Amino acid sequence: MIEDTKESTGTTPVPPETKKPKTFLQKYGVFFAIAVFGLLYFMPTPEGMEPNGQKSLAIFATALTLWVSGSIPIYLTSMMAIVALILTNTVEDDTAFGTLGFNVIWLMVSAFVLTSAMVKSNLARRFALWMLNQFGGTPTRTLFILIVVNFAIAFIIPSTTARASLMVPLCIILLEMYRAIPGESNFGKLMMLLGVQSDALATSGVMTGTAANIIAVKFIEEQTTGQIGYMDWLLAGMPTAMITMMLTFLVGLKIFNFRNEAGFEEATTKLSEQLHALGKISRDERKAMMIFFFTALSWATGDYQEAWFGGFSLSIYATAVIAAILCLMPHIGLLTWKEANIKWDLMIFAAGAYAAGNALESTGGAQWLINKVVYGLGLDSMNHSMVYVVVIFISVFSHMIFTSKTVRTIILIPAFIALAKSLGMDPVTLALAASFTLTYTITLPPHSKVNTLYFSTGYFTVLQQLMYGIITCAIGATLISISVFTWFQVLGYGL
Repeated sequence: MIEDTKESTGTTPVPPETKKPKTFLQKYGVFFAIAVFGLLYFMPTPEGMEPNGQKSLAIFATALTLWVSGSIPIYLTSMMAIVALILTNTVEDDTAFGTLGFNVIWLMVSAFVLTSAMVKSNLARRFALWMLNQFGGTPTRTLFILIVVNFAIAFIIPSTTARASLMVPLCIILLEMYRAIPGESNFGKLMMLLGVQSDALATSGVMTGTAANIIAVKFIEEQTTGQIGYMDWLLAGMPTAMITMMLTFLVGLKIFNFRNEAGFEEATTKLSEQLHALGKISRDERKAMMIFFFTALSWATGDYQEAWFGGFSLSIYATAVIAAILCLMPHIGLLTWKEANIKWDLMIFAAGAYAAGNALESTGGAQWLINKVVYGLGLDSMNHSMVYVVVIFISVFSHMIFTSKTVRTIILIPAFIALAKSLGMDPVTLALAASFTLTYTITLPPHSKVNTLYFSTGYFTVLQQLMYGIITCAIGATLISISVFTWFQVLGYGL
């Protein structure tokens, strides 16, 4: 589910990590953070800003500097931010510490439990191999089916890194069957690059596909009057994600032409052997299927449950927690607590991020800051249609500066909500459109762990990923912009 923590699913032979030298930002990030805090906290309070707004801005900017630089662990930065908000009397204790009790935190915990269950049961691996055996055949069809599988398992495994950890070994197996040579085979380059992109694009269309999406929804619900349900996100985001993926696929076939490559005939037999080696469906797989069916059905019918059950309904948060309980329940479930692999450091990071982000918004700091951005970029003089386009493109390519999806969400979504309010635009529409771009971390290997996993196979170069990634980002931003003025209007969103 999360890009911002190290994940290990136990199913993928990941190359051992080597200790990399610290970057410039990692070495000096703490000093930059201290300078940022001192400058913002002790400067004269700007005109139009409240003192608490200035404090929250200083604390948020300091935390952001540390999150981005990576000088200290992200969860430790969040803990420091919560304490700083209290010590400076920016917010009350209950407000700062209460964020760990947000329902979104429970959703993230439950998502980690579900991920662990799907991986342990081998259900997702079986499904991927079955799809390839049933619908593969030609190399082009194989690539297409891999895209379909990536999109399908986005509903089953709410973790981008876990999905990549599942798909990379399958891709390597396929390419060995096809006798594709790393660094030389265009078929290999395209398969791995499509894996990177389909992972990201599928995630953009599923609300539970990554924590960044969930956090974005929470900001929208907390800071506007809008309510975004599971099906709301799916209907608004998935069509654009699918069209973007198809156009990207066609472009990739042109850029990485593999017509003259050989070795495609032997693959089908070996794929069948891999599926056969899994044996019959296990008891754990049956349990995982039943739990997943309940979860998916509940999420899909969330908008109709009140009418069906006389005012009673299960929220996505309650459904996720129930599913996690079923996974962990003795005799009924298939996991122990130790096997759940919950990332508590991420929970603390998210809690601190909420505390700092919401404090910035509630004290007026975000509104003051965004007004400066509005006048600085001239957005206040643009028509609303152009503002949508500029914001979407900024959001798409912002990952080239801020590699963490979660950090980008914390920075951008509250800012875009404040921007929409200041310009008299619909904040839900602007924030939701921008949220669909947050998973586009596809241009360079360090931009996500998914990229790193695929890049480590050696099939493509940094330049090839950069070129293909920029093309895909441009296609995605253009289609999301068009969707705002067409499909969003059909769904009833305002401008």
